[in-house]
Amino acid sequence: MNALILKKGREKSLKRRHPWVFSGAIERVSGKPAPGETVEVLDAAKKPLALAAFSPKSQIRARVWSFDAAEAIDAGFFRKRLQASLRLRAQLPAAKHTNALRLVHGESDGLPGLVVDRYADVLVAQLLAAGIERWREEIFDALVESTGCEAVYERSDAEVRKLEGLPARSGFARGNRNASRCPIVEYGLHFRVDVEQGQKTGFFLDQRENRQRVRALAAGREVLDGFCYTGGFAIAALAGGAQRVVALESSAPALEVARENLAANPLDASRVEFVKADVFAHLRKLRDQGKQFDLVVLDPPKFAPTAAQARNAARAYKDINLLALKLLAPGGLLATFSCSGGVSGELFQSIVAGAALDAGVEAKIVERFAAAADHPVALEFPEGEYLKGLLLART
Repeated sequence: MNALILKKGREKSLKRRHPWVFSGAIERVSGKPAPGETVEVLDAAKKPLALAAFSPKSQIRARVWSFDAAEAIDAGFFRKRLQASLRLRAQLPAAKHTNALRLVHGESDGLPGLVVDRYADVLVAQLLAAGIERWREEIFDALVESTGCEAVYERSDAEVRKLEGLPARSGFARGNRNASRCPIVEYGLHFRVDVEQGQKTGFFLDQRENRQRVRALAAGREVLDGFCYTGGFAIAALAGGAQRVVALESSAPALEVARENLAANPLDASRVEFVKADVFAHLRKLRDQGKQFDLVVLDPPKFAPTAAQARNAARAYKDINLLALKLLAPGGLLATFSCSGGVSGELFQSIVAGAALDAGVEAKIVERFAAAADHPVALEFPEGEYLKGLLLART
C-alpha cells in the first residue's frame, strides 16, 4: 500500500485522533497514490498510525478513515459507518418530531467529506473531498439500502470541492422525482425544501432546536427576523404567538419559498411582512425611522469560512449586531448567530460585546445556542463545532 511518512514530531495530532493530515506535516509520499486512494500514514520511524484518503490538491493532504491500520477500507466499512450514524439519529428526541434530519455529519461521524440530510423520503448528499468521491457509488448504494429512500439528490456543488481539485456536480444520483419543493414537518410546522436550488442542502437543519426556542420566546412580541431565508425563524415566531413579524431577505427565490411555507401552516399571514432588501441597508433604514422590536433574530450567511477571513467578517458581524441592538427595545431579546467556522465562540462574543458598547446598550447573555444534536461534534475534532449563538437580554 502507498504511504505518507510524517516529519518527526508531526504525529502528535494523529495520536490525539484528529482526522486531518496537512501537507506541511508530510516528509514524503511513498508510491504514487491516486486522488482519493487509501494510504497508510506512518510516523517518522515508519510506525503505522492510520489509514487515510489521499488528496493531492488540498492543503489537507489526507483525511483519516480509521486509526486501526489493519482495518479494511471497503464497501462494508462505509456501510458500517453509515449504519452507526443512522442508529445515533434514531435515538435523538428530534426524530419523534420531524422527518428531516442530518444523517451524516462528515468527520464527526467518521466519514470525512460526506454530508447527508434527509428530507422526508429524499436524501440530499454532499461529497466534499477526494476520498469520499472515490467511494461515491458504494456510499449511495448503502444509503438507499440503509434508509429505504429511493431518491438521492447530490449537491456536490460547494466551493470547497475546488480545493480538492473536484468539479461541481448536482442532480439525482439515485431515483428521480420532483424535489424542488420537498414537504417536511418540524415540530408540527410545515415547510417546503428546495433541495435542488436552495442554500447548502436546502434547509438549515442545524437551527431546528433554536427555531423552537425562538417560538417559545415570541408570544406577544414584535419580532424582526434578519436574513430570514425561507422563513424558518419567522414562521416559528408566528406559531409562538408573535404579535407581528418583519422578515428581511435579499433573495427573491428564498422569499418565494418563505411565502409558500407560510401558506402551508394555519397561521395568520397578515401578521407577517416579508421584505426583499439588503439586510444591512434595511436595518439602517429601520434605525433611522426609530423602529423598535421586542425580539430580533440575526442568522446571517457564512461571513468567514476560514480563520484567515475572520478579520473582515468581524466588521460585518459587528455592524449587524450594532444595528440590531439599536433596534431592540428595553427588555427585548436578541438571538444572534454565526455559522462561520473561522469565528470562534469566544471571538463572536467579543464582537457582539463591542457592538453593544458602540450602540450604547447594556445587555446580558441569558442563553447560548449551538447546532442541533443531529450535527454532533467529535471530541477530537473541534472544527466540527461551527454554529454558535447568543441570546441577549437588553437591560
